[in-house]
Amino acid sequence: MQSSSQYSRRDFLKSSALVGGGLFLGFDLFASGKFNAGVANAALEGSFDFNAYLSINSDGTATIFSPNPEVGQGIKTSFPMTVAEELDFDWTKVKVVQAPLDTVKFERQVAGGSYSTPHSWLRLRQAGATARRMLIETAAKRWGVDAGTCTTDKGLVLHPSGKQATYGELAADAALLTPPKDVPLKDRKDFKIIGTFVKGVDNQDILTGKPIYGMDFYREGMLFAMIQHPPAFGLKLKSVDGSAAKAMPGIVDVVSFKNNVAVVGKSTWEVMKAREALHVEYEKEAELESSADHDRIFKELMKSGEAQVKRKDGDTAAAFATANKIVEAEYQCPFLSHAPMEPMNFFADVRPDKVELIGPVQTPQSARDQVAKLLGIPPENISLEMMRIGGGFGRRLRPDYAVETAELSSIIKAPVKVMWTREDDMTGGIYRPAARYRFRAALDKAGNITAFELRGVGINSGNPVRENNFPAGAIPNVLIESVDHKSPITTGPWRAPITNFLAGAEQSFFDEVAEAAGKDPVTMRLDLFRQAKAPLNAEGKPTYDAERFIKTIELAAEKSGWFKKRKKGVFLGFSVYYSHLSYVAQVAEVVKRKGKFTLQKVYCAVDCGIVVNLSGALNQVVGSVVDGLGHAMYGQLTFKDGETQQKNFNTYRLIRMNEIPEVEVHFVDNGIDPTGLGEPALPPLSGAVANAFYKAMGKRMRDQPFLREGDNTMENVVGNTGNFGKKNVPYGHTRM
Repeated sequence: MQSSSQYSRRDFLKSSALVGGGLFLGFDLFASGKFNAGVANAALEGSFDFNAYLSINSDGTATIFSPNPEVGQGIKTSFPMTVAEELDFDWTKVKVVQAPLDTVKFERQVAGGSYSTPHSWLRLRQAGATARRMLIETAAKRWGVDAGTCTTDKGLVLHPSGKQATYGELAADAALLTPPKDVPLKDRKDFKIIGTFVKGVDNQDILTGKPIYGMDFYREGMLFAMIQHPPAFGLKLKSVDGSAAKAMPGIVDVVSFKNNVAVVGKSTWEVMKAREALHVEYEKEAELESSADHDRIFKELMKSGEAQVKRKDGDTAAAFATANKIVEAEYQCPFLSHAPMEPMNFFADVRPDKVELIGPVQTPQSARDQVAKLLGIPPENISLEMMRIGGGFGRRLRPDYAVETAELSSIIKAPVKVMWTREDDMTGGIYRPAARYRFRAALDKAGNITAFELRGVGINSGNPVRENNFPAGAIPNVLIESVDHKSPITTGPWRAPITNFLAGAEQSFFDEVAEAAGKDPVTMRLDLFRQAKAPLNAEGKPTYDAERFIKTIELAAEKSGWFKKRKKGVFLGFSVYYSHLSYVAQVAEVVKRKGKFTLQKVYCAVDCGIVVNLSGALNQVVGSVVDGLGHAMYGQLTFKDGETQQKNFNTYRLIRMNEIPEVEVHFVDNGIDPTGLGEPALPPLSGAVANAFYKAMGKRMRDQPFLREGDNTMENVVGNTGNFGKKNVPYGHTRM
């Protein structure tokens, strides 16, 4: 186990550059204005308001102080690559140090929304370019030559005369210069590092089990705790008898607070066993809902006239009244667990004058602020150190587990680490909301869509629709309505919130419309985008780019051979969606062998702008496909009287390795600054899969999970057995 301690900004500044006599360049990673920079002495004196730093040390290394939590999105690799590109540096000598929470110096210390790279891209490049210019000027002054005659390559400043110097040799003198303003950035054609295939810098540590995650954290003298939460949503704590648990070996205390009962002790195993000895009674405080209730509620609210109108273009009622044909379908998805490999955990040490928090969290500022409010402690007296996150998918955007840890520490007046079991995590709430959608489309005699209606009903989903996304702007008459049912079951963001099911449902419906209109599904979509005029957002900008949609669709169609003749027994399904500023088109390939239907391959065309790291980008796209496929086919949480029926992986079905299809990824090469990639490839996947299986089997997959126990109509659908892991089978080749 690892003992971790707070690493302050001042500690970092001193250890990284000043002590080593190097160049330390501060830069404002999040400022909306022009890039500004200052050397370390000024930063230490507080003359510059910087919130991230680049150091170049005399030993020839460079370091970035990074504010964003690492949750598997790969910023610990892509950030150094970006800086190293503009530095003309050996990227393997650039390292990222995780910053602690600092809301004075940093903004948006968040891992969520597929926004880490888009948000930091320009500032990281500017920092690298500025440092490179300072090093060139230092070398030129030392050699008595014009700086314009000097070049750089892999950490060296070079001159045609044959003179050269390493960045490390120049760093101390470069620190004496005033950082220049408005340094030009590289032309994209000159990139040497960005766009290449680079393995994650933490891969070796992860594979060899190095203690880098929150679950690994240990501090001498800390206590361990597990908390029992109510077994059903809608129950509250009535009474607790913890005498038997407290009498067990290693147990320090049994504490109840709010709806929680905590067992505190000296080891994980001791508190786990003692928690089983608790005698706790609960009483009802809200409706104890079952899945059957949710099905009934969905049907009732679909008919209710109390929906909120989110978008109204034209007159859909008139268009439907004169339609030659009307297409209507409903789609439903269940609650889902985030099911990260690392269950919730956190460490807290609450003292009278300060609080120390350490653990994996996607929203550190929210965690700190909630603890400050709960304990009545000024936020500036609370430090929070972020550990690498062993899976988040949106669950750790809600820091309830961190807050309860701090509250427990304040009660027992001791440092404590709270750990959840898999069952705690699976039954602890903050789920993907369940939802149901009803789509309607009106067609004229030529098969053109004249009107589109959507009603979305969610359970604790907030707004279950995305009213400004396509097809808004592509169809003249549009009505989009939203209904939200309030439930005791807690929900929160789940990878690609709302669109993770809405996209697949929408794209399945458009295939149904294409069939009714007698049109090819891809051709129909292209025609819609060619006539689309995207709605404007609050800033007056289009909510989507129809041209980027078209190019992404055309790339997917080309690479999958959509318009070519296919072998007998091969069936394709199409889907396309825009989310998190990126465009993804997917084609699912289902094959029939000996009466069985298998998802053999998924083609992905992705427009996410410039790809920083091909390895990381491929990982995000393939990971999204696997995640989206597994949950679409198998994932569901059901409820009986408020209690989650699935409590561990033996009943909460995930995709298996032999069920993963081949994934072929192609990136649109357009030179646009990077956009999101952690989530965009998940939403359209279920639509492509459903459409492909319909082509193969003639059965529409409208409700998830697609494969349900006892559904004999899908008994001939099997996993992609036999291909996973075979040599030369390209699981995720990447092409530009």
